[in-house]
Amino acid sequence: MFIHNRLGMLESVETMLAQEQRLHQVSNNLANVDTPGYKKETVTFGEMLYNVNRTRQRVGKALAIDTVHQQGVLQQTENPLDLALTGDGFFKIQTPAGVRYTRAGNFQRNALGMLVTSNGYPVLGAGGPIEINGDRVEIGPDGRISVDGLLVDQLDLGTAAPEDLVKEGENLFRLKAGAAEVAPERLVLQQGYLEKSNVNTVMEMTEMIDLYRAYEGQQKMIRASDELDDLAVRRVGVLAG
Repeated sequence: MFIHNRLGMLESVETMLAQEQRLHQVSNNLANVDTPGYKKETVTFGEMLYNVNRTRQRVGKALAIDTVHQQGVLQQTENPLDLALTGDGFFKIQTPAGVRYTRAGNFQRNALGMLVTSNGYPVLGAGGPIEINGDRVEIGPDGRISVDGLLVDQLDLGTAAPEDLVKEGENLFRLKAGAAEVAPERLVLQQGYLEKSNVNTVMEMTEMIDLYRAYEGQQKMIRASDELDDLAVRRVGVLAG
C-alpha cells in the first residue's frame, strides 16, 4: 500500500507542475490581451512512457506549448504607419539575432527616417531596411510604399508552416533550423489598422478558474495519500506491539 500511495503522490505532483505551466501561459495571454498582433499560447497535455530503471517503466506527464495563429480582429487607428495583415503572413524584421517575423504592425519612424518596430528594430523592404523621407505615406494592399506620391519600396512579407515558427519574445517569431520561408498567399495589408491580440479574455479567465480548481483537487489527493501513509504506519506499529 505504501508503494501505491507514493505513486499516487508522484502522479499528483506531476499533474500540479503541468497545471502550473498552463497557468503561466494563461497569465501571459491575459497580460498581452492589448498587445497588437499577439498570438495566444496553449499547453497540450499527454503521457509518456519512460524507464525508471533497467527493469521497470512508468507513465509520466508530458506537455507541449503551442501557438494559436488565429486571425485577430482589426482595429482602425487612422495612423498611416499602423499596418494590419489579413491572411497568412508576417512582417519581416531585422534584429541583432537575424531576420524575425511579427504580426504587430504598430510601426513608427525613428530619427534616421527608418521604419521601425516599437522596440526599434528596422522593418524590412525589398531592398533592406525601409527609409521614409517625406510627409505623405501611402501603403497599398500589396505592401508597396509611396512617399509624397513616389514609389520608394515594398514591404518584405513572408510566412512559413505554423510548426516551423518558434515564438521567442518581443512578439517575434523565428524559423526553426532547416525550415524554409514561403511566399504568403491570400495576404492583404491594410493601412491605418492594427491587428488586435487573438486572446479571448472571458475564455482565459474561465480557464484560470478551472486550473485553480484542478490544482486544489490535486492538493487534496496528496493530503489523502499522506493520511493513508500515516494510517499504515500507525497500524504497523500497533501490530508490532
